[in-house]
Amino acid sequence: MAPVGLDTLLRQLVDETTQKSLCHFAPELAISATIIVLLLMRLLWNLDRWIPPYFTALAGSLTAVVLTGNQLLSILSDPSTAGSFFSGLLVYDHFGCFVRAMLALFLVLLIALTVLSGVPDREDGPDFYSLLLGASLGMMMMASTNHMLMFFIGVEMASVPGYALVAYLKGRRQSSEAAFKYVVYGAGAAGVMLYGISLLTGLLGTAQFPELADRVGLILGNAGGIGDATSRTLLLAILMVLTGLFFKLSIVPFHFWCPDAFEGASAEVAGFLSVASKGAAFALLVRFCTAIIPAGSTEIFTGLGVALGVLAAVTVTFGNLAAYSQTNVKRLLAYSTIAHAGYMLMAVSALVVALSGGKQLAGFDSAAAAIRCVEGLLFYLFVYLFMNLGEFSIVALIRNQTFREDIASYRGIGWQAPMLCSCMILCVFSLVGLPPLGGFWGKLVIFSSLFDLGRVHWFMWAMLAIGGLNTVFSLVYYIRILKAMFIESASENTRPIEVPTHASQYALLISLPVLLLGLLPTLATQLAHDVAARFLQ
Repeated sequence: MAPVGLDTLLRQLVDETTQKSLCHFAPELAISATIIVLLLMRLLWNLDRWIPPYFTALAGSLTAVVLTGNQLLSILSDPSTAGSFFSGLLVYDHFGCFVRAMLALFLVLLIALTVLSGVPDREDGPDFYSLLLGASLGMMMMASTNHMLMFFIGVEMASVPGYALVAYLKGRRQSSEAAFKYVVYGAGAAGVMLYGISLLTGLLGTAQFPELADRVGLILGNAGGIGDATSRTLLLAILMVLTGLFFKLSIVPFHFWCPDAFEGASAEVAGFLSVASKGAAFALLVRFCTAIIPAGSTEIFTGLGVALGVLAAVTVTFGNLAAYSQTNVKRLLAYSTIAHAGYMLMAVSALVVALSGGKQLAGFDSAAAAIRCVEGLLFYLFVYLFMNLGEFSIVALIRNQTFREDIASYRGIGWQAPMLCSCMILCVFSLVGLPPLGGFWGKLVIFSSLFDLGRVHWFMWAMLAIGGLNTVFSLVYYIRILKAMFIESASENTRPIEVPTHASQYALLISLPVLLLGLLPTLATQLAHDVAARFLQ
């Protein structure tokens, strides 16, 4: 076979990039171009003084929404267009398009919130929106990762701007302290994850996701089980990689940064970290877990799925119980975020058990069970976008009126801002999982997948019971917010609040999908099912 010349390789690279890769990467290119424009506006005749920075950020994020939406519709109508691009570093498929479209939609809604709340001010706008868009760019790449190199790059691109965003409230010691803790813990988690990646790729001899499962199966097949040194090293490498993702997801015991970061950051940034960071990290976690499980069932990965379930159960319980004693609303919602990460991790745990241990059970359709797990996770993430953003947006809008963020400052405002506080009722009850709201259906799909997989391993039933009990536990601390709003009376020296009409309308716009997804869940669940089925086929 004749050697290929350098000019031929370069021509192939250019052709592959221009004809195939750039069109799939169009939403990310739109966001990248928006970042460049934001940074140049200050240098070119001080254009940021004439054109509001949020206008540029909104234009770029809306373009990304249109492009991701078009890609999702296109791949749903023609699945043959799916495949890898950029020489296999990223993948273009139904799952990635769905998550990227969700992240782009969330970015638009969050930027609209910052316009209403006034964070950031006009002077700092270009820097703030550049960081916000940069983190979103990394998260969208996480959703399309197809290579361990892009695994690390995507996580770090999403994390580093987040450190600066937490500290963006300049002059506040609490914000600076929270950001410092976030940076230190994040650097440690990144180091552990990077070492795990190097171990994993060194053992397997490849970094491509499509090749990982076969190499893992080959090693486990030739080794003598968990007692073999190679198998133990492989499992250690996988756990180290998962450590980096668990930090992003604030899974116990890697949650310690979350309450401090949420309390120190603005409500807008806390909402961004709560929703977008979780969505991208769970997408990457699902990709990684499905990539490393070999075709043949193995007890090692069934055990890994159960271990994920144990972490999920502990995370849910700890998040709900720790929220009881909180007096700061953002800190309470931080523990709520930890608990909901646990609920979503239950779906991933069930997925791993379905793909590994489910094949051993006669008459059990492991493929259908796995699809149901991913379907539940995707639907839950979509509902979570609206209900959690709704909560944090209401916290930001009330903060602008009371200049406080403790629960005591919410006393009596339910009758002063009825529309805003009614939206809080929808978001709170949906987070609890009460019908007929979207959060109820999200939990129901995940819990039903746990019930089915109880036939494979009994711990899935135990996890279902723990999830159900924690749903009851969570009602208590969520009710504290509503009690302060509608039952408790404001103190005599409290200044009455007057929420602008357009702010209340924004809260209604964010909260209504929570109700609609509960009353009419079929379209969203069917879309999630189709995406999951295509992803796992």
